[in-house]
Amino acid sequence: MKALPPGLSAHLAGTATTLATCWKLTRRDGLVLGFTDHDRTLAFDGQDYLPAHGLDASEAVANAGFAVGGLDVAGALTSALLTDSDLDAGRYDGARVEMWLVNWSDAGERMLLRVAEVGEVVRSDGAFRAELRGLAHRLNVPRGRLFRHLCDADLGDARCGVDLSLAAHRADATIAAVVDAHRLRLAGLDAFPVGAFDGGRIEVTAGPAAGATADIKRHDRRDGLVELDLWLPLAPQAAPGVALRLTVGCDKRFATCAERFGNAVAFRGFPHMPSADFLVGHPGLRAGRNTGDRLT
Repeated sequence: MKALPPGLSAHLAGTATTLATCWKLTRRDGLVLGFTDHDRTLAFDGQDYLPAHGLDASEAVANAGFAVGGLDVAGALTSALLTDSDLDAGRYDGARVEMWLVNWSDAGERMLLRVAEVGEVVRSDGAFRAELRGLAHRLNVPRGRLFRHLCDADLGDARCGVDLSLAAHRADATIAAVVDAHRLRLAGLDAFPVGAFDGGRIEVTAGPAAGATADIKRHDRRDGLVELDLWLPLAPQAAPGVALRLTVGCDKRFATCAERFGNAVAFRGFPHMPSADFLVGHPGLRAGRNTGDRLT
């Protein structure tokens, strides 16, 4: 249960109230923004909270135990600081949000209502809706090692150790054609064989969509150009001539780690682990099943 500050408690007990809601949003890149549903700018703790006309929050949901609560915030893209290109680029994914109840006539009378993180963001027709997830959602994130044949490290992270800045693992290219929202054709990747960028990542390096990224599903070649099939659209600004940087992918198999990256010593899977067929098998079963020999 939250305890009301004395000043705010006295204000709420009065015959009339002057209340507003303020949202302090801290992106993962360190940028801090403040918004309020009041019609004037409010300020406290060194942060300005700008009027965001049309900004509205749904009813907050709180659950007993460890169930994840949350609410939705919806509004129009009327602020120069809150743009559709930033939303599409994922710059607000996982951002920390503090929600304050404030007496707009005396900002010293305020109370922190909840802390949440931005989840799914949906944008259309100049408006957006952002899901705010309670911090309990972090309890749903898997922790610890995964015992499986495939590697459980991310290519290039501290556990993997592969240097993705090397020319053999990354390349610059230019969009030659946009087939559809999920498929791009590129020029400038002739040195890389088909499939080298399967499971890799693509990033816009210039223009209004600079910094936008997307994961690559499939790397192929068609009509003399490289064709990339993306899991999600890159950005609305993706167009012929846009400069990109691509990073190779890894299918997390032991053979790939050893042969393509020369990194078998850091392989974070268990290629010798017997499969379920071997564990439940008996001598009468026909041969050819995994006996614990290295899986490639």
